[in-house]
Amino acid sequence: MNFDGVLFFPVTPFAEDGSVDVALLKEHITSRLPYGPGGVFPACGTGEFHALSLDEIRTVVAAAVEAVAGAVPVVAGAGGPLGHALAAAKVAEEAGADALLVLPPYLVTGPTDGVVAYVEAIADASSLPVIVYHRGTAKFTAAAMSRLTANPKVIGFKDGIGDVGLAQEIVSAINASGRTDFALFNGLLTAELTQGAYRGLGIPLYSSAAFAMAPEIAKAYYDAYVSGDEDRRNALLEGFYAPLVRLRDQTPGFGVSLIKAGLRLAGLPVGPVRPPLVDPTAEQLLELKSILAKGHELALS
Repeated sequence: MNFDGVLFFPVTPFAEDGSVDVALLKEHITSRLPYGPGGVFPACGTGEFHALSLDEIRTVVAAAVEAVAGAVPVVAGAGGPLGHALAAAKVAEEAGADALLVLPPYLVTGPTDGVVAYVEAIADASSLPVIVYHRGTAKFTAAAMSRLTANPKVIGFKDGIGDVGLAQEIVSAINASGRTDFALFNGLLTAELTQGAYRGLGIPLYSSAAFAMAPEIAKAYYDAYVSGDEDRRNALLEGFYAPLVRLRDQTPGFGVSLIKAGLRLAGLPVGPVRPPLVDPTAEQLLELKSILAKGHELALS
C-alpha cells in the first residue's frame, strides 16, 4: 500500500443535534484531496475515535470511502477495549476501508507479548491489513516489531512515543526483516515539529492534523520538506508550527480541539469536540486566528 504525501486525519463534524454531519464530512475530505494527501485516516485520533459509537464509525468510514473514491488509501481506526476494537475492524471493513490503524488498548497496560497479541487479534478480525500505533498503553520493542513484521497483514508502524533511541532500534529491526512494503510514520502530535529528526531515523512519513485545518500551510511545509528547502521549512516551523504547539500545550486534548476550531474559523461549521475534550476559549481562538494568519502568509511567500 503506497502512502505518498501528507497523511490526512480528518475531523468528525457534528451537527447541532449531535449526530455525525455526513455531508459536511464529505466536503471536508474532498476539499483537501487537491492538496495531495498520501492517505486519509477517518475515525482515528483527530476524528475523535474515542467518542464514536460503532454505528458512527461505520458512518464516518463509509462517507470517507465515498468521498475519496479510490484516489488514496482510506485507513480507519480500531482500538480501545478489545471487543470494541474487533467490532470496529469489522465495521470498517464493511464500510470499504483499505486498512486499519490499531489504536491503543483501553486503560490497562499489559506486557509486550500481550500488546502484540492485541494487534494480532485485530488483524485476524477482518481481511484488512493493519498499521501498528506505538503510543500510550501500546508500547512495542524491536523484538516485538520483528515478530509483527513476520505477519504479512501488518504493513506499517506509527510512532507516537517520541523515544528516538527506541524508534531507531525498531526501524533497524523492521529493515532487517527484509520487508519492502512496510510504511513508517511519525505520529507525534503536530508531527511537523519533529519530522526533520524522524527523517534521520529512517521514518519518512508523518501524520498531519494541521492538514485537516489548513491544507495550504501543511502542503507548503511538505513541499519544502521533500524538496530539501530547509530555509522555507524552518520559516514555517518557527512562524506557524512552534506557536501552534505552544497554544496546543495549554490544554489537554487541544491536538484535536484546535483543529476543529480552526475549521470553524475558516467557515466550515464542524461543531464542537465531544467530552472529555473541551473547545478553546475566546482568547485562545483569537490567538489561533493570529497563528493561522501568519501561517497562510508564510505559505504564500
